[in-house]
Amino acid sequence: MTVSTSPRWNGCPVVAAVGLVPVNAVGPNLGVGHDVIVLIGLLALARFAAAASTWDVANGFSLMGASRDLTISAFVEATLLLALAVAVMLTGTSNLLGMIARTAGGAVWSSPALALGALAFGIVVVAETGRQPFDNPDTHLELTMIHETPLLEYAGRDLAYVQWAAAARHWVVLVLAAQVFLPHPRGVWAQLALLPFVLVVTCGALALVETLLAKMRVLLVPRVLGVAALAALLGVVARGVGG
Repeated sequence: MTVSTSPRWNGCPVVAAVGLVPVNAVGPNLGVGHDVIVLIGLLALARFAAAASTWDVANGFSLMGASRDLTISAFVEATLLLALAVAVMLTGTSNLLGMIARTAGGAVWSSPALALGALAFGIVVVAETGRQPFDNPDTHLELTMIHETPLLEYAGRDLAYVQWAAAARHWVVLVLAAQVFLPHPRGVWAQLALLPFVLVVTCGALALVETLLAKMRVLLVPRVLGVAALAALLGVVARGVGG
């Protein structure tokens, strides 16, 4: 087994992303700001570090999984950017605090733009967290592994770093979905009280999707993400037409 520091570098941008995403409209500033463009960059940097960890161990199956992951990430990050662009256009700011505050209530849902952005972001959540039908996190067959390939050659603390980073990414995208792309109240305390229930429901929805859908072929993944990107583009058009 090769011991490497790459999994620790994978955790650094994820830690910054966790501190960047607020859980309500008045979240504290922990020194990393709350800009959504910075968040996209941190998630991309964490993905690069995870891919670099597979190069360190020089395992053929790990490298194959990293190659697949980076190929899919080109579509995932483009779709993520388009979905968040819908929310930025609706709220007039790229600051997550402002986005959460201005998407609260029901007025923003008078236009189909946010609903289309939410559809695209929902598909991104499934792909970003490595769930079925995009990937199977429970598989032990190396030929079908994508996000789980860094786990093949790691153990102990390094394995814990990789698993924690994956769990933290899951938390980041689900909180972002709950506080921007799903209906939520205006009050800060109401947002905090409702957030745990929304996270439980979204986790249940992900489990239901994994139960009902089988893992798709790798070559079909870009097509599904293309549909999500098209939905986000329609949201941008709907926002532009609606003023």
